[in-house]
Amino acid sequence: MTNSNSIIEGGYLRDILAQPEALRDTLAALAGSAALERTAERFESGGFERIVLTGMGGSYWALHPLHLDLLRQGRAALLIETSELIHCLPSLLDSGTLVIAASQSGRSAEILRMMEVKPPDCCMLAVTNTPDSPLALQADAVVATRAGAEFTVSCKTYVTALMALKWLADLLAGRRLRQSRDELAQAAPAVEGYLGSWRDHVRSAASELTGVRRLFFLGRGSSLAAAGTGGLITKESAHFHAEGMSAAAFRHGPLEMIDAALYALVFAGDPATAPLNRRLAQEIIRAGGHAAVTGEDAEPGVFRLPKVHPSVRPIVEILPVQMMTVALGALAGREAGRFERATKVTADE
Repeated sequence: MTNSNSIIEGGYLRDILAQPEALRDTLAALAGSAALERTAERFESGGFERIVLTGMGGSYWALHPLHLDLLRQGRAALLIETSELIHCLPSLLDSGTLVIAASQSGRSAEILRMMEVKPPDCCMLAVTNTPDSPLALQADAVVATRAGAEFTVSCKTYVTALMALKWLADLLAGRRLRQSRDELAQAAPAVEGYLGSWRDHVRSAASELTGVRRLFFLGRGSSLAAAGTGGLITKESAHFHAEGMSAAAFRHGPLEMIDAALYALVFAGDPATAPLNRRLAQEIIRAGGHAAVTGEDAEPGVFRLPKVHPSVRPIVEILPVQMMTVALGALAGREAGRFERATKVTADE
């Protein structure tokens, strides 16, 4: 078990603790533009045959709630990693497609290649933290986040991208943007309140994870954003193998891996499927593994999420995962989030 003195406080942790400020700055900067209005008008009039959502890493997973929202509206929306899009499906980039590209840097190798492949008449809407990036400068319209500089692992840029994409979903759907802002205004104080006890949360997470060798993040619906990002950033920040997947997919193979060294964090998520997710956690425990459910109704502590509007839930769902990554770093005696091989901007596709 770790204690507060064994936590190496580096740039990644500072970025985690700066998330409330980044969310406030992003919300304050969200505003319409003539280019966005033109894109929204064409969208509402059925001027696009399809919508392609694309990104890599955390940016890809952040697009998941928007993807579900568009599908519920009856829109022909596809969620595709940018690498797959440019190498396997470049024919989708035509005049009938609206591309919504999320990239915190706006200059990763895949994004740069997509802009070379994309024909000029393919409309592209960018969501980025870098307004002077090649992506932002070449896009037809831009929604900029205000996360500020980030040390390594995506945390500020991830939660602010979720905020910007929720606002964009409401804009495209013609919803009341004042209501959208009221919902999003819950995010910063909720995150701030949770992080006020970050040391206790890290200690609690370390106690849960002592002796664990296999880690899974499991969810359904919009919670897949946190599950997928959780698997990614745990490997990246703590050098610890973890997988994020749907709770249902866990039953199709990984269920056989349950033993005393396996831990699953299950996202309660939407009330409609929360009973299924809780039941899975109970089954993992009965089979000899370890599991916890994170949600608003969890026991007070690291896995209790702040109560927010359902549309804002994806933002706060990543918080327990972040605490777990810091805990895993402390357990291993290393600084969570310090890169040894990777770089902040991926330069090779």
